[in-house]
Amino acid sequence: MNLKLEGHMAPKFYGVATVGERGQVVIPVEARRDFNIKPADKLVVLGSHNRGGIMIAKAETLTEFLSKTIGMMTRFEETLKADIELPQKGD
Repeated sequence: MNLKLEGHMAPKFYGVATVGERGQVVIPVEARRDFNIKPADKLVVLGSHNRGGIMIAKAETLTEFLSKTIGMMTRFEETLKADIELPQKGD
């Protein structure tokens, strides 16, 4: 069952992973299926010391997200510049 949390999908609990002696972590099979993670895929590991959290994302997904974000920010910046350059009423 998928739970809704304030209009968004609630995070899904996939299980618990144990860090092995060599620092390796096994991603639960259901998570690998849901996120289409295959052997040799590159994963990006991000973390926050202040909050004690860690995040793992597929490199291609993160790259795509950042590219889209940069595009949106560029369009936003262009819109702001266009608004500033427009003559105001009464000028």
